Amino acid sequence: MAEWSREEEIIVFNLYCKIPFKSSSKSHPDVIKIANLIGRTPSAVNMKIGNFGSFDENLKKQGIVGLTNASKLDKEIFEEFNGKWDDLAYESEKLIAELADTQPEEQIGGDLFIPAGDEREVTAKQRVNQSFFRKALIASYGGACCMTGISNSDLLIASHIKPYRISDKNEKTDPKNGLLLNALHDRAFDKGYITVKPDFTICVSDKISDIYSGESVKRYFGALKGSKITLPEKFLPQKKYLEYHNDCVFLK
Repeated sequence: MAEWSREEEIIVFNLYCKIPFKSSSKSHPDVIKIANLIGRTPSAVNMKIGNFGSFDENLKKQGIVGLTNASKLDKEIFEEFNGKWDDLAYESEKLIAELADTQPEEQIGGDLFIPAGDEREVTAKQRVNQSFFRKALIASYGGACCMTGISNSDLLIASHIKPYRISDKNEKTDPKNGLLLNALHDRAFDKGYITVKPDFTICVSDKISDIYSGESVKRYFGALKGSKITLPEKFLPQKKYLEYHNDCVFLK
């Protein structure tokens, strides 16, 4: 079999980010789909995912070491794109779309309006990158809210820790700038009524009692105070983002 190309590796690194590492196998439907697309066997794609996992420090901290036969190119791709999420997300989705003879934005589905002309590529890239961000968080948190454990996908939001509106293009796509939250706690997090400290402890603002009171506050917020979020398999929330939320968003 021919050596792996840079383009093939970028596509598989995209997949590495979007499926739970522990769930990856040669029978995983997404592994099979990508394998068919790039003309590799599912076993080869699954092994490549294992190779990427060998470089992931967050996996190592959990005692997950990945495979040990990673190539020089594997390491180069991991180091190049691990942190350049804006580049990885759209470029990898473009490569996938080209092989599938479609457009990147068509790969993610949905019915959002895409304008014509110069705005089209900018809007399409934003949609594709935020779809990547959401899928990476869903995979990393096992499809469950990191505060409550709610696992209904219709109720889950890929929340930005440093707000989207003031994040740069890379921070907007960085899964380490994200938490998977249910819709209620996403809104409270966005408005600063709750935050997560750098040690992953949940804090609830006293300001929430100025607006809401009674048993509902105790039930949905008070019960979380002092507990810790469920940590993700990959993409541990970065300290700098948590500190920003604590200092600039949380209502003290």
